[in-house]
Amino acid sequence: MIESDGETSETTVWLDFSKDHKYISEEKHEYFITKYDEVAKMLNSMINQPEKFCSS
Repeated sequence: MIESDGETSETTVWLDFSKDHKYISEEKHEYFITKYDEVAKMLNSMINQPEKFCSS
């Protein structure tokens, strides 16, 4: 799970790079950052409470 969290963090770097170099618009950047935040919250929940997501 920790690797997944790291990968999502790396994604924001590439999103920022893409926006800064005009590969994507500000609007697309905001959209993807918002989606990233949703995924990051889900991953953090899974990392902090794995018992909810693992079957016994």
